[in-house]
Amino acid sequence: QVQLVESGGGSVQAGGSLRLSCAVSGDTASINTMGWFRQAPGKEREGVAAIWTTGDITYYADSVKGRFTISRDNAKNTVYLQMNTLKADDTAIYTCAASRVYCGTNGEFFQNWGQGTQVTVSS
Repeated sequence: QVQLVESGGGSVQAGGSLRLSCAVSGDTASINTMGWFRQAPGKEREGVAAIWTTGDITYYADSVKGRFTISRDNAKNTVYLQMNTLKADDTAIYTCAASRVYCGTNGEFFQNWGQGTQVTVSS
């Protein structure tokens, strides 16, 4: 089993930055991809970014390319999402997830999910 705990959410003004963290525990050896997803009220879940646990392969949604950066610290079993130049449209609950396969940001390939953290961007 894999447990995921997010932190770092909060409220920020448009143009500001936040860094989300996802602490991973349990059967970490089984994980090949970590991802960040978000869901705003009334909208479908969106895959924001994904990173493979080996190598430098990353994936980003077009809506966040150039503004968000996903990274990992394998020694700390932590995945980060650096979010810059935030917009009101980025307001959502952000959730990290783990996959046993190498994949992109399709949520169907992720088996373990955190509880989520709220990000609110005011304009």
